[in-house]
Amino acid sequence: MSVAEPRRIVLFRHAKADWPEVSDHERPLAERGRKDAAVAGRRLADTGIPFDLALCSTATRTRETWKLAVHELPHRPKTVYEERLYEVSPGELIAVLNETPDDVQNALLIGHNPGVQGLADILAGQSEGDAQERMSRLGFPAAAFAVLSFTGSWKALEPGVATLLDYWAPSE
Repeated sequence: MSVAEPRRIVLFRHAKADWPEVSDHERPLAERGRKDAAVAGRRLADTGIPFDLALCSTATRTRETWKLAVHELPHRPKTVYEERLYEVSPGELIAVLNETPDDVQNALLIGHNPGVQGLADILAGQSEGDAQERMSRLGFPAAAFAVLSFTGSWKALEPGVATLLDYWAPSE
């Protein structure tokens, strides 16, 4: 693929987690989270984006979210479970995304707040329709996702280079 073709990245926050007596990294999804993850997967399928790669945090709730959501997609992308996506800043998330091979056109990142929301905010230099207004109004609740597009190499992904194309949250 040419670096001149638009790339898409979807930033997907894990679904609602439970609070049992386990470490934060090991928290599983709550019942509502399991339902919302599947619904989010159907909405991801509705975008029509053929994902080449999914980067997923190693936390239990993100892995469970992805396992429920991916079953709703028409094809399963290559999935990489990445420890560096847990409890990180937007800048650290960009550093991980900068390592994405240029043969990947469309990627999905399944992670945590506040990093995922912060990353959506700083990447989006512009927005289509009312996506930015909805994201600002609703925040980035559990199971929400933002669809962004940019042109260029993954190594060139930096603040302000993307357009926010769409935003979805279970409360919509």
